Amino acid sequence: MVGLPLCGLVVLFTCGVFGDFVSSPPIPSDKTTPIHQRLAFRGPTAMVVAWNTFQRIATPTVHYGTRIDALTSSASSDSSVTFPTSRTWANTVVLTDLQPYTTYYYKIESTNSSVLTFTTARIPGDMTPFTAAAVIDMGLFGKDGMTVPASKRHLIPRIEPGLEHTTIGALDRMSSEYDFIIHPGDIAYADNWITANPLYAFFQAQAYESITERFFLQLQSISGIKPYMVGPGNHEATCVEMPFPCAAGQKNFSSFINRYGLVMPTATTINSLTSVAAAAARAHASRLAKPPFWYSFDYGMAHFVMFDTETDLGNGIIGPDEPGGGANLGSGPFGGKNQQFNFLQQDLASVDRAVTPWLIVAGHRPWYSAKPTCSECQKAFESLFIQYGVDLAVFGHVHNMQEIAPIANDVVDPAGLNNPKAPWYIVTGAAGNIEGLAPLGEQPSYITWADDTVFGFSKLLFQDRNHLTVQFVRSRDGVILRNSTLYKAHTTRFVGALAGVKWSQ
Repeated sequence: MVGLPLCGLVVLFTCGVFGDFVSSPPIPSDKTTPIHQRLAFRGPTAMVVAWNTFQRIATPTVHYGTRIDALTSSASSDSSVTFPTSRTWANTVVLTDLQPYTTYYYKIESTNSSVLTFTTARIPGDMTPFTAAAVIDMGLFGKDGMTVPASKRHLIPRIEPGLEHTTIGALDRMSSEYDFIIHPGDIAYADNWITANPLYAFFQAQAYESITERFFLQLQSISGIKPYMVGPGNHEATCVEMPFPCAAGQKNFSSFINRYGLVMPTATTINSLTSVAAAAARAHASRLAKPPFWYSFDYGMAHFVMFDTETDLGNGIIGPDEPGGGANLGSGPFGGKNQQFNFLQQDLASVDRAVTPWLIVAGHRPWYSAKPTCSECQKAFESLFIQYGVDLAVFGHVHNMQEIAPIANDVVDPAGLNNPKAPWYIVTGAAGNIEGLAPLGEQPSYITWADDTVFGFSKLLFQDRNHLTVQFVRSRDGVILRNSTLYKAHTTRFVGALAGVKWSQ
């Protein structure tokens, strides 16, 4: 450092000697250029289209239609929001009066945008087979993220060259094989800037935003054509998982809320096959929903519930990310007293198995897993999932893949996958991020299969009202590592609070 005797290390960076030390994506000359496109269901006749821009848009507008050469409909809003430290604005428009399970083409209004496509949801009660993808714990790949050998770059054909992101590459290649994606937590890993480069400590706010922007640029080829239903994880909570001052907008889930708070739904209104009591319960659940933290949606023969394992556990239980929680992240709570618990109680009770026989819940931290496990989450939620007959619970947080026997209160259901009373659990946290894969170590006896050696995700194949297959997929080449099918009779129309009404197939 000859010639700079007055500059210590801190001053070197603030003096600009290293120039643009943090590499951020370039700002386009047309700042209305849409980036980070993302979709979300809003029932079978509506779709949320969201995107970011490098300037505020006075009237975000989307043109759309069922033919690529006839985008004759349009929808607008005044929703263009940002937060301190963000370089971009999040824009949200809801397209309504759509036809269920219909392909639409859409173009975001800008002088520099392309026509993309989406397909609306199947109506509740549609028993046509479908597949959903479950991906958790996925962060930036390439610079400041996780890389794999250069020899694997050919595996990501439509992702920008050199990004070696195996799971996004797989989701891209296999996009015709699933209808939508659920991602309950740990998205982008922007808070891991200090792992990427400890010298980012001098540019923490810029590094956090740069990683965020670059990850969502990687993701947009997927999330811009497939509904991408998210939930919170610990890596959304704050700027870094260690004692460090966070910039405004990079704590208390601010970036997550800004990007997804107006995008995720509340709780879908159920159709006329349901009882008055069930409809009332679902309406109550909709009022208690707090997207993007907890909410639900229907798709064909399944009801999906996204819930928050990080905060708002209820009944006096402190969430891991809350002040005083085990993760020491000082975030939340986001709802009123017991709001999430009450939402879950009402929403789960409303599920009519004559309409949506399959009940799927998805959260971030598991309580059945090779370590670590979340005992406070188990205390908060397991009794509800048992009471209301949850079929499958999907988790991540632990960076590997695990299939767990149906289990309740730490006791394995002797029926196995043949009509168990207990919920079936999976952990699918191996999508790939800068922290790498987690070794399984000693495995509890309730784990029926596990892998800690490859990046991967899961596919949920809803075959009919009685059969659900879970596949664990290796991202690198799409090979199915594990294929298991759950049989459930689903002869009881309502489980739990509305139990007693029988329904015969």
